[in-house]
This record gives sequence, structure tokens and C-alpha cells, in this order.
Amino acid sequence: MRRLLAGLSIGGALAALALALLRRRIGPLRLRRGLLAAGLAARGGARYAASAPRLFASAGAGREQLRHDLALQTAEDVAATLGAMKGVLMKIGQMASYVDDGLSPAVRRTLSRLQDSVPPMSPELAAGVIEEELGMPPERAFASWDPQPIAAASIGQVHRAITLDGRAVAVKVQYPGIAETIAADLGNVALLRRMLRITAPAQDVDALLAELRDRVLEELDYRREADNQRLMAAYYQGHPTIHIPGIIDGLSTRRVVTSELSDGARFAELAGWPQAERDLAAETIYRFVFRSLYEVHAFNGDPHPGNYLFHGGGRVTFLDFGLVKHFTTAQLQPLMQMARTLCVEQDPEAFRRSMEEAGFLIPGAPLSTETIVEHMAVFYDTIRRPGRLTITGDYASAVVRRFFDVRSPVAEYVSVPRSYVILQRINLGLFALLGDLTATADWRAIAEEIWPFVQAPPSTPMGEAEAAWRARRPAAAASLA
Repeated sequence: MRRLLAGLSIGGALAALALALLRRRIGPLRLRRGLLAAGLAARGGARYAASAPRLFASAGAGREQLRHDLALQTAEDVAATLGAMKGVLMKIGQMASYVDDGLSPAVRRTLSRLQDSVPPMSPELAAGVIEEELGMPPERAFASWDPQPIAAASIGQVHRAITLDGRAVAVKVQYPGIAETIAADLGNVALLRRMLRITAPAQDVDALLAELRDRVLEELDYRREADNQRLMAAYYQGHPTIHIPGIIDGLSTRRVVTSELSDGARFAELAGWPQAERDLAAETIYRFVFRSLYEVHAFNGDPHPGNYLFHGGGRVTFLDFGLVKHFTTAQLQPLMQMARTLCVEQDPEAFRRSMEEAGFLIPGAPLSTETIVEHMAVFYDTIRRPGRLTITGDYASAVVRRFFDVRSPVAEYVSVPRSYVILQRINLGLFALLGDLTATADWRAIAEEIWPFVQAPPSTPMGEAEAAWRARRPAAAASLA
């Protein structure tokens, strides 16, 4: 995210893009959104240019304070502009807001507004979508309808309601015109490439853009989101700490999805709970992420902090399944092979071959296996050895820096295949979340419970409760694995 703020502070590149957009025959919506993004960059550039003399003249603590103030002002502008724009550009801002690299707490708090508190649409617009999708205004479709949303995000916003049969529900309503807005964003390929190169310089930007395009277009169809949520709810039904709200079928359509209403503490509140509670919540999130990957073969591609509700004792409700990546067995096999060869078999040469076979490493790269393992080891440090380990914010930042380190001798020979782009985003987001919680656990022991090639016995009380749940699950639910 520091790179995003730095990039936005240099307005020349995007200002040039704005002129290019004006010279081309493009639609007014695409032009308007491109100019808004270019204006964001230009304001950042002007802000830093105006402060350059003071930065040059200052020293020590005074200079650091000035830099902090400039970063905070830029973050405010980013949050306000991308939050109002919504769509793909806001989604990129969300991505950057929780995978940071050394931001101050104040800047992170400002950017975190993109997670769940952006400007909503008007009650009248939301009611119009309900009427179009359900065939009647919300006051008739529901016994009770709250016109004020409880959350607003990049594609839609959520309202409380009571169904005609008395169930409390959360109703997610898609913004009218958001499909056209996203089409305009995806059409601004040059703009997206620039933004993605700032936030993910070490990745194949074209592959990242293609994957982002597919996942975001899928997210526009709430029927797909409802299917994803049903899949997860069926698999985790009765789980001791993981809860997925059920879908209300008769009130879910292409642009409206209705599910059981859940309440609980937000991530910012969890950060103030006792460390033991934070550790339990972190263990649940970890188990959810990797059980979903290895057993459901599905991965929630949008795991920012706004998508969790916390209830104490490790119980977590997981929200928002619009951006889910499904994996085939063939796609998962290389990931398991890499973890097995490095962490279990401790065979560096086999690990290198696994990376090559998966497409992460160019075959025959002129690098020693020791160099490759040293570069990649930071991603596996939590699970290479048994024993309790605290994941700190410094460690999470180190993982991010290593992932984005274009100066490493390994960088020109490694890439993230398109199939795994979203997976890497989740991994980085997971480390950022666990680092925020300074979460402690024996992550290797928990991983061994979940790894299909180990399936070790429970290592924690939560693991014992989970094993009991797995033993009593109905055959139909178990068959999803």
C-alpha cells in the first residue's frame, strides 16, 4: 500500500493517461471514471509537490511527521474517492488496504473504511432494485424493511429486514448501473495495469487482470454468490466454530441475495479483546481457509476484515461469497506437492521440481536450489517446523515485501500462474490479518490436521471439537470434501 500511496503521489503518469483517454473515442462513463482516477493521482502529486520544500528543509522527527501527515491526507483522498467510485477500482483499493507494507496505524484505519463503510446508495435506489427483482416494493416483500444500510461495499449494500414468516435477514442489494460501471473500469485496461503494477509489481499483471476480470464479472451475478454460500453452508453445517449464514431462496435473485441475519463484533473490536480470544479467532480463520481449499476445493477470494463477525470462544461468522475461486484436483496437486516436499519430506530439490511443474519457477533457472528455497521459505516459515509461533505484523510485512521484491535475483524467474493469482492474494491477506492479531498457535500441527497427505490427530481443543464434528457429519455433507 505504501507503493500505492507513493504512486498516487506522482500524478504525471495518470495525468498523461487522462489526456490519452480524452483523445480516444470511448464511452462517457469510462472517460469519467478514468478522469476521476487521474484526478486522484494529480491531487496527490500536487500535495507532495507543494510540500517538497518543507520536506527538504525538515529533518528527523519533523520530516517523519510531515511525511505521516501527507500519507494520511492521501489516504483520506484515496478512501473517499475510490469508496464513492465503487466497482473494480474500489476493489483494488480494498486489496491494498489490508495487505500493507509498513503503514502507520492512522493511515491503515483511514484506508480500512474501504472494507465496510463506504458511501451508500439512496433508500429510493435500493427500493427500486428490490421492486425490479422481487416484483414488489420492499415494504410488501418483507414484513419489516430498514431503508438504512448496515454495510456498503464495492458492488452492493446490505439492509436488515424481517421476512413475511418472521425470520431476521440480511438483504444484499446490487447498486443499479454497477455492471456498466465495472465494464467501464475493465475497459480502462491501461489504468488498471498502472494501478496493479503499483500494488503488485512482482506479478504478471496481465494474468492478474484476466483473473480479476473473471472473478468480478462472476460476482455481479448474485445467483452465483448464493450458490457459493449454499455450498459452504452445507459443508460447515454444525461446525463448532465456523458459521455460514443460510440463503433464503425465494428472496434471492440476480441482483438481490437474502440470507440469515448475523450479528457480532467487527474486526476492529476483536483487536481490543484479550489475546487468548484473538488466538482462538485466528485459529478458526486459519482452519476455515485451508479446510475450504483442501476439502471444498473453493477459496473465498475476498477475505478482507469486513467479511468476518466474531462471537467469542473462537466462533466466527463468515460473510460475502461473491468472489470465490473453485479449484480442480489437478490444480491443487502442485500446491500439496510443494508443501509436502519442503515441510514434511524436507527435500529441497523435489521442492524446486514441484515449483517448476506448477509454473511458479522457470525450469532450468540459473539459480541454486538453496537460493530458491531461501527466497520462498518466508512463505512457509509458520509451518516448516512444529511448535507455537506468534505471527507478528513485522512478519506479515516481511512476507509482503518478499512477494513484491522485484530486486531479488529470483524475481525474474518466478511468477504466479493465473490459476493461483487469487490464492496468493488470500495468503497475503491471511498473514496480514493474523499479524494484526499477533496470533499465536502451533500452525504446523494445525496444518498437519488439515493436509490431505498427513491427516494428523487433533492438536488443540478446537481441533478435537472439529474432529468430533467431522465424525458425526451426514454423508451428504462429507461427500463435498
